[in-house]
Amino acid sequence: MANKGFFNAFADVFILDGVRTPMVDYCGALGHISPTDLGIKAAREALRRAGVPGEHIGSVVTGNMAPGDFDQFFLPRHIGLYAGVPVEVPAIMAQRICGTGFELFRQAGEHIQGGACEAALVVGTESMTRNPIAAFDHRTGFKLGAPVGFKDYMWEALKDPAAGINMIQTAENLARKYGITREEVDAFASASFANAVAAQESGFLAGEIVPVVTEKFELDGYQPRGIRLQGKLTEVATDTHPRLSPPEVLAKLKAVYDGGVQTGGNSSALVDAAAACVVASGAYAKAQGKRPLARVVAAAAVGVPPEIMGIGPAPAIRLLLERTGLKLDDIARFEINEAQGAQTLAVGRELGLDLTRLNVNGGAIALGHPLAATGVRLTLTLARELQRSGARYGISSACVGGGQGIALLIENPEGN
Repeated sequence: MANKGFFNAFADVFILDGVRTPMVDYCGALGHISPTDLGIKAAREALRRAGVPGEHIGSVVTGNMAPGDFDQFFLPRHIGLYAGVPVEVPAIMAQRICGTGFELFRQAGEHIQGGACEAALVVGTESMTRNPIAAFDHRTGFKLGAPVGFKDYMWEALKDPAAGINMIQTAENLARKYGITREEVDAFASASFANAVAAQESGFLAGEIVPVVTEKFELDGYQPRGIRLQGKLTEVATDTHPRLSPPEVLAKLKAVYDGGVQTGGNSSALVDAAAACVVASGAYAKAQGKRPLARVVAAAAVGVPPEIMGIGPAPAIRLLLERTGLKLDDIARFEINEAQGAQTLAVGRELGLDLTRLNVNGGAIALGHPLAATGVRLTLTLARELQRSGARYGISSACVGGGQGIALLIENPEGN
């Protein structure tokens, strides 16, 4: 029986260019900045690098999971307007948890292929620091002696009440299912850190980063927005989490659960960041004399059992390959979000994946996982890596809390 899920093939959808902010550790230098303003910064720079005027954008597709301020309802609209997109152009916010950034490309592809626009602005943005301490049950007041239910939004969101477990426990389930040891997870995490440090030192990662500075975002007739760095900072230009982390150092960290394999050192880092890309039709790119970064070939999304949600990329990737007629060996590079080390290793084992083709510039364990921005970041990094290596096909993918997987197949137009 064919894999269930849904699949989109795109004949004429291209990524023209893209950029991201640095990914900065939780409670760090970007922690006080609204995700809207991080998104505006990335969007403006993506348009500049692509050489596309804001007035050419016909759709704004954004993603943001946790509210970083009381303006979140307006986030997609404000990102579009303050990036210079015409007031007549609508904006939308999509949500597929950790798969949100991939979903943005899928929806932009549908808009372009369906004739709604020739060019779309895709922006994922997330402030993990500004996840609120929230209460949902006090609208009618506080009752005498009743518990005061303020909770950490980010911590509580890690729990899936259907399965009765959190996301780390889903990775532990996969470790048991696939016989993955703590030593293997620490070795994988150490390699992720080493790859990220090498990509920093070579300048590769700097090529996709726009430094964040204090600046104002003006919009004629409306209130200005902007970014103000705190203290003596004048610029934030590099990812802060990568550091060489030998397996013997990681081995000293305490497991989250007794007898488990996941620790704070081999799970995805908490960071704040935004990422943006300009997506357009091939006809638009040709008419404007643009050299695309990559072609978006297809997208696939599937459901999996919530208690092993981390396996989601495997069936999503299988569906992509099945419907496009490609084989695993045809894919030169994979970017699979490292939600947890055991989870990513389980996906690799399920697929029979050559790990030397996976996350070659570091993954979320080393760089971080800013939820809605992650899929945009992974796909941008993958497109740039395909160009650097001269390879043709790559797949970016992630698992999704609640039990889903999503994947994008992209092509280097000049690859072999």
